[in-house]
Amino acid sequence: MTNSLPSVAIPSLAIVVPCYNEEEMLPKTLATLLALRDSLLTKQKITNASKIYLVDDGSKDATWRLLAEAANQNSALVAIKLSRNKGHQNALYAGLCTTIEDITVSIDADLQDDPKNIEAMVDEYLKGSDVVFGVRSARTTDTFFKRFTAEGYYHVMKKMGVDLVFNHADFRLLSRRALIALQEYDESNLFLRGVVREIGFKSSVVAYERQAREAGESKYPLKKMLSFAWKGITAFSTAPLRMITVLGLVSGLASFALILWVLGVRLLTENAVPGWASVLLPLLFIGSVQLLCLGIIGEYMSKIYEEVKRRPKYHISDVIKKFE
Repeated sequence: MTNSLPSVAIPSLAIVVPCYNEEEMLPKTLATLLALRDSLLTKQKITNASKIYLVDDGSKDATWRLLAEAANQNSALVAIKLSRNKGHQNALYAGLCTTIEDITVSIDADLQDDPKNIEAMVDEYLKGSDVVFGVRSARTTDTFFKRFTAEGYYHVMKKMGVDLVFNHADFRLLSRRALIALQEYDESNLFLRGVVREIGFKSSVVAYERQAREAGESKYPLKKMLSFAWKGITAFSTAPLRMITVLGLVSGLASFALILWVLGVRLLTENAVPGWASVLLPLLFIGSVQLLCLGIIGEYMSKIYEEVKRRPKYHISDVIKKFE
């Protein structure tokens, strides 16, 4: 017996690559993805209508010039320029919404998510999966701090009730119907890792080892990582709001205990300064709790404010592609 794939129509493939200040990495990225496309064509796993969509997210270096030159020379490439920097998630979403192919794979321009695994994703699609998640089997290229914080984040999200695929970023395959379903989630605060899980179509996983970045520098320093993590929590979980109720109960019990302590000091000792404990301690404790609660509520109110304005996620200022 042979392990042949089911007999289905050969799909056209779109590879979406968001780019921000990637001029050092782009030559390697383009060469690698074009070679992969040729390999899949030779194996008759995709059609010749397959394209690579490269989205420039308002880069400040020569990224757009390189993308435009490449797209003018090769009909397999489509260069998309956003009018300004809108962030990784919006740039990725812009590319996804531009595609017309049967299946779409999203991958970052740094190629730390090994493109060789795209073939395995296509195979999973041919077996019937609408969504294929690329999952990191190892984080050997990450520092201890990044590995610890990243994996800890997934655990925290799970505790808060957010359905995420552990160690999955934005390296995934979507079928055409899964992508159409994704576009129905018209949210201003995009967190694609969470939204894709909400679709609910048949999914599978392809495990891979994350590679080291070959050129350029990471576009996600600690500040951006923390901001992205908090965005994911507030976009998909109301647990912080429920925690306020618990915190209020705990603070009430603690305040009652302080009252008993203050009364004990006042009645059982003669050295207590009149009024200091009964005023200062409850004031500091309850004040800090109130500020924390207001901050969490304010964060959710800001999300509501952004959603009700219904501003567009992006504007495309230019699209370059060579017609055959």
